[in-house]
Amino acid sequence: MKFVGVISGTSVDGLDVALVEVPARGRPTLIAAATTPLPAALAADLRALAQPGADDGVDRVGAADAVLGVFIGETVCKNLGQWGVAPREVRAIGSHGQTIRHRPAGSRPESFTVQVGDPNRIAELTGIDTVADFRRRDMAAGGEGAPLVPLFHETLFRATAAHRFVVNIGGIANVTVLPAGSEEVSGFDTGPGNALLDAWIRECQGEDFDRDGAWGAGGTVVPELLAALQSDPFLGRAPPKSTGKETYHLGYVQAACAGLTPPARDVQATLAEFTARSVADAIERWGPGGGDVLLCGGGRRNGDLVRRLIARLPDCRVTTTDATSFDGDALEAAAFAWLAHRALARLPGNAPKVTGADGARVLGAIYPGGDLP
Repeated sequence: MKFVGVISGTSVDGLDVALVEVPARGRPTLIAAATTPLPAALAADLRALAQPGADDGVDRVGAADAVLGVFIGETVCKNLGQWGVAPREVRAIGSHGQTIRHRPAGSRPESFTVQVGDPNRIAELTGIDTVADFRRRDMAAGGEGAPLVPLFHETLFRATAAHRFVVNIGGIANVTVLPAGSEEVSGFDTGPGNALLDAWIRECQGEDFDRDGAWGAGGTVVPELLAALQSDPFLGRAPPKSTGKETYHLGYVQAACAGLTPPARDVQATLAEFTARSVADAIERWGPGGGDVLLCGGGRRNGDLVRRLIARLPDCRVTTTDATSFDGDALEAAAFAWLAHRALARLPGNAPKVTGADGARVLGAIYPGGDLP
């Protein structure tokens, strides 16, 4: 059966749409994928809403929810038309939407997570059953609500002879640990991915991202700043753990720079080194030893960041999921297509060892598409 997965990630750089064939058993297959830039005004609103202390009143959140829902629905329809796929051929859409706040607090009642992108509008515009709101059931069961991709990574990439680590470098970086043999999969957020790098270059250069890491590669790491960044308590927390742009944003960089006056380009180089070290240290600390590291997400295109990561992982072979024939840009969207399939089949979508939930849970709410007979 065909499923569509949709996500706007923490980098807010575009809407990823993946068309996936999900068999009753076996490995899902990516049929087609596309990334569509978000309208500038919508992207600006979503970035603002994701920042702590932002003007995030109910009206603004509600408007962004509706506008993004319409954009997702229209984009899915457009992509399906370009791929020659009729809506009736798609069993369901799995839509993650856009996270604007993520406040995990374990089993405490005040934990919550908020994703916008109204699934009612997606179902209405496409006529396709839509599954959304994947994170909150896990949090209701005492989990972090993230990351949710490790079970999908296991389905695609688990090897019997070697340890594997799937590292998604989006706005936030997360790692899936796939031990050789039969040991249970694990995974967690490691800290910033592109979030700090994007925020700093946007502030200093007016660019949305550092293409190939070229600007940061021309800078020099500032030891005092690196030490301040590495004192971050999140890095030392044992899994399960997750985080978001509530922590890793422009203000975080500015606070770390307090009392220092390094050149802006040196700050970018230091942020790249910090990001690489936080990922590598997490793999070494909570992984089973050396193995293959498969990179996915936009950060795998940052040559400077990848070079720094390779230097910090001398016992690992670092490559990309693309090398295993799965598009690293489409992987996360494809995961939500697979999670939609799991929801309709009443199969668990979370891994309790990853999120810390009290047990396996079916994730997502179903919004029927089409008119009633």
